[in-house]
Amino acid sequence: MENTVSTEPNKAPKLRGYKVVCAKLGLSMCVYFTCRLLSGRTAKLLEAVSGQIDPALLYLIHSLIVVILVYVIPLLVTMFIFKSNIVYKGNYRELYKKPRRLARAFGTFPAMFGLGYGIALLTLLAAFLISKFTDGQTMIEDLLRPTTLEPTTDMLSILTMVFLLVVIAPVFEEFWVRGIMYDALKPYGTGIAILISSLLFGLMHGSLYMLFYTTAFGLALGYVRYATGSLFTVTILHAIINSTSAMTLFLSTLVQITDEENRIVNTVNVVYLTAVLILIIVGVIVFISKIPAIRKFKIENSWTEISPWKKTAWFFVSVPVIIMLVLAFNEITKDWLLDLIL
Repeated sequence: MENTVSTEPNKAPKLRGYKVVCAKLGLSMCVYFTCRLLSGRTAKLLEAVSGQIDPALLYLIHSLIVVILVYVIPLLVTMFIFKSNIVYKGNYRELYKKPRRLARAFGTFPAMFGLGYGIALLTLLAAFLISKFTDGQTMIEDLLRPTTLEPTTDMLSILTMVFLLVVIAPVFEEFWVRGIMYDALKPYGTGIAILISSLLFGLMHGSLYMLFYTTAFGLALGYVRYATGSLFTVTILHAIINSTSAMTLFLSTLVQITDEENRIVNTVNVVYLTAVLILIIVGVIVFISKIPAIRKFKIENSWTEISPWKKTAWFFVSVPVIIMLVLAFNEITKDWLLDLIL
């Protein structure tokens, strides 16, 4: 009789380890949403003194508070929870090594852009249809409404906002999500690592409208992270994606600052938005053309004793994750749950 080695003895320890990782992820995200809540409350406090402080200085103070509360504190807590300094042995530079097939990795951008913003357009279409087929405004329609940044006509404030979008967000979020979280989940299967980290990435954006397309972006960035084994490419791709929104914001502000009738500025704005729309359409076509190759692509699964569905289920039944989802729901509904409790 052929000798066989049972995997049962390793199954229980592996499952316990996975549950611990899920609990740590939930705890990390609970800290994140609590900090976001504090950031929102701080913004309201700053509004009370808005008449006494220069608007540009007030915006800089608010931006600094946002960076500290929304990025620095939650990231440091996550690094502490997962003992990142020990895991990476202090050599964080290795995470950003230049991949071999850099050009091929960047070549995924059109499909990634089309997938993400294609879903964003579908979300807008869904909101439009809901508004047409329902009498009056519904809660779902309100939640699906695009999230817009606070309007400002101060150039220093707009440059600060662009810097946050193009530099701060990609650097912090990629190290956090596709770095620490992805690596913590990877021993239990690359697929589950990409899936869960992408979902958390979508929830981080605090909006039902943004949840769908940022999760799609997360899946695409997760694939690139897996394929390259580096955060170098995904950080740059994330920055390029965010620069689209940053440029739209910059041009719309420029229109207000100069003159709404300024033909040159308006023409540039229209040409840019048209180019973005064309890129989305081309990107969707490119993504559809890649579907057969995507279906054939097999990702590494280092833990086959438990199915991906069960792994996902174990994640969602973790108590810290359930609390995280409640906090996320409160964030998405613009503190509706908190106001209801209080």
